Amino acid sequence: MFILNSSDTVPLYKQLYNQLRESILSGTLAAHARLPSVRDLAVELSTSRNTVEGAYQELYAEGYIYSRQRSGYFVSVLDQELAPLSLAREPRQTGPSPLPESRYDYDFHPARLDPKSFPLALWRTCYLDCLRESSRELPLYSDPQGEWGLRCNIRRYLERSRGVICEQNQIVICNGLQHSLDIVAHLLKGSHDTIAVENPGYFVPGRVFRNNDYSVVPVAVGPGGIDLEILKASGSTIAYVTPSHQLPMGYVMPIANRLKLIEWAESGGNMIIEDDYDSELRYHGKPIPSLQGLRPHGRIIYLGTFSKLLSPALRMSYLVLPRSLLAPYRAVFGDYFSTVSLLEQRTLAKFMELGHWERHVRRMRIIYKQKHDALLRSIERHFGSTATVVGQGAGLHVVLQLPDSNPGEAEIIRRAEAQGIHLLPFSATCATDEPVTTKLLLGFGGMSASELEEGIALLSRLCL
Repeated sequence: MFILNSSDTVPLYKQLYNQLRESILSGTLAAHARLPSVRDLAVELSTSRNTVEGAYQELYAEGYIYSRQRSGYFVSVLDQELAPLSLAREPRQTGPSPLPESRYDYDFHPARLDPKSFPLALWRTCYLDCLRESSRELPLYSDPQGEWGLRCNIRRYLERSRGVICEQNQIVICNGLQHSLDIVAHLLKGSHDTIAVENPGYFVPGRVFRNNDYSVVPVAVGPGGIDLEILKASGSTIAYVTPSHQLPMGYVMPIANRLKLIEWAESGGNMIIEDDYDSELRYHGKPIPSLQGLRPHGRIIYLGTFSKLLSPALRMSYLVLPRSLLAPYRAVFGDYFSTVSLLEQRTLAKFMELGHWERHVRRMRIIYKQKHDALLRSIERHFGSTATVVGQGAGLHVVLQLPDSNPGEAEIIRRAEAQGIHLLPFSATCATDEPVTTKLLLGFGGMSASELEEGIALLSRLCL
């Protein structure tokens, strides 16, 4: 017996199809068994003939049943051991998908942004304007390297604010940093097979390149940036660096070491990947100019993203390729289509053209500086001289080095979790051994000044 439920969100013909398919797969309907005629089954179920015909046609198209001329439909012969799993499932959830709720009262993750930071009204206006203006282009594919207008705006911004010297045709719009890195990994494969990454450092680049069959060599990083002597001895031909604000330690590579790193690349046919990680967020003095600007025609691939200042949900990033890689890029990716929404690219281009982006950067620099300073005051108040702050003055996090008399990272994180505090382990940034001293990564972007004060006060008691 088949039962159809008119109040179910699943169409009637699909309900019948599912029940017939279930009976065939379970063996309830044996091979070569004749199915009721369309008219008879429609009468039996008090439904339309179209409903039954629709279910039969779908089963026939998928091979569950076959037809004989003037005889009707019959069950096909199936190997029950190879038959797909039953359709029987738990009842489907019909309501809206619930949003994930944070179980933390204080989230110190270093990538959290201010929850009110996104310029919603301005973005909506730009988006609707682009929707009206782009109606003729919506049926078309966009430029594989990204919208020309967006690349023009990015080029102007990078030259003015980061000292990057390039042309629009060197810029590739990507779908987030991971996508940017994946493009670079594919592009350099064959001519390179080993990459050096900073240790401690951001763990995603190493994983992306390892997934592309590269050897990944962790190289120690200190106040002068990546250790150049270890880099030279590592056998690596690619170096991934964050020279303007090292993640996680916040170090700035001095000019002398920058020039030596460039010389390492040019003299040995090596390649530098410069990730300009949250470099716009510098709270004292001007942002540190890019490495690429020192040698615009050098062997440097520059990476940037809009995730730290605008929104990670947009998944918008960009590459600046050296001229020497433009032909190889087109050879590898010339037939690809852009993976970034045309409307969002044009919205961001308009957002930048109207001056909203640079005003947004200035506004967020003020907001995050206030949070940065509030965090430092809270640390001073509750930790005093027992702990040392490393990497202050820029970005969305600091590193807190604890004294020797502490429970250790794992125990502190366990205690913090129980008290509603989220901490990303500093050890997650270490590619080799555990750090010698206990350090805490403290992001401040997603919390208010009062929440930072309460969170640090609680955290200080857990570190005893």
